[in-house]
Amino acid sequence: MSDSQKTVEPVVIPAAPARPAEYDTATRAVLDHIDRQAVRTVADGRPSSTRRSYAQDWASWTKFCADSGVPVLAVTPGTLVMFVEWLWTQPGGKKGTCTAPSTIDRRISGTVVSARAEHGVRPEDGVARLARNRLKQLVKEMEATGETRGRGQAPPLLVDHLVRISAACPDNLTGIRDRAMVLMHFAVAGREHELAFNRVRDYAETPDGIQADLRVSKVRPRVVPVPYGSRPSICPVRAWQAWKEAAGLTDPDGYAWRRLHNRWHTVLEGGLQPEAIGDVVTRAGERAGIDIRFTGHSPRRGLATSSRLKGHDQIVIAKQGGWAPHSKVLAGYLEVVDQWEDNALLGVL
Repeated sequence: MSDSQKTVEPVVIPAAPARPAEYDTATRAVLDHIDRQAVRTVADGRPSSTRRSYAQDWASWTKFCADSGVPVLAVTPGTLVMFVEWLWTQPGGKKGTCTAPSTIDRRISGTVVSARAEHGVRPEDGVARLARNRLKQLVKEMEATGETRGRGQAPPLLVDHLVRISAACPDNLTGIRDRAMVLMHFAVAGREHELAFNRVRDYAETPDGIQADLRVSKVRPRVVPVPYGSRPSICPVRAWQAWKEAAGLTDPDGYAWRRLHNRWHTVLEGGLQPEAIGDVVTRAGERAGIDIRFTGHSPRRGLATSSRLKGHDQIVIAKQGGWAPHSKVLAGYLEVVDQWEDNALLGVL
């Protein structure tokens, strides 16, 4: 067959894919359902403490809506500003106090997230910006009048404090657990919920120390290397090994930080709640006779402060504690140290 007699196959040009604006009603309904399911899946995967916080934030929003007559799904820049001003007048957690600015900021976030994740509302981009600007104005007015709200920043738990806390821990299961928990809390610059969710297998022992896998974190899961300490009394690796042996933690899937029986002080199967992690830190400081009320955030801030005092860079500290490399919160902690080391008056007076 000559070339001229060969059949030429027609070129088939594929149809252009439909643009989103061209989707029919049924397709849009299916896609909306998929989107809602995806949001729900991610929301359900959050730590239980985060879900509880968002539920509290949404409950506060619905109360505001009932008081002000705002439709509950009307999450807009203007209604969020009204929400901030309403929250500013509400009582705080303790009698005679008012709502702290940090709580109000969290209420804003929780409301926007809940509206999107739980109720299918699609707030505009930057919907909370105006409300946060209003909150800043109120904080400036508060500071000008000398008013204080909230507990303020957690005091840092430093190495000298660790020495006293370790020495004051009794030689029983409670003391062995508390010493190990506080030292590990400090070493990994952990958040309360990160330690609460740890299992035994999350502390993998190596010749150089422990690889602590903080895999459940509402911010930044990470694996933190914890080397042996130069002082055995405050070495987190040795303290963990002592607790693991004393408590008989042989199940790799069991909780790392266990509850103890109120009366018999035996090790229970259940793990400690995040709030209980903070309570252990507070009681450890009180037991040592330290005149500072430490909280569950104190070891985290203490690691950042102590590491900076030894000259470590912010990037190194951020990696250990799971902060963003240029975190403003972390920078604020380090500034407390740097103000003396990098002071314009050094060598002048």
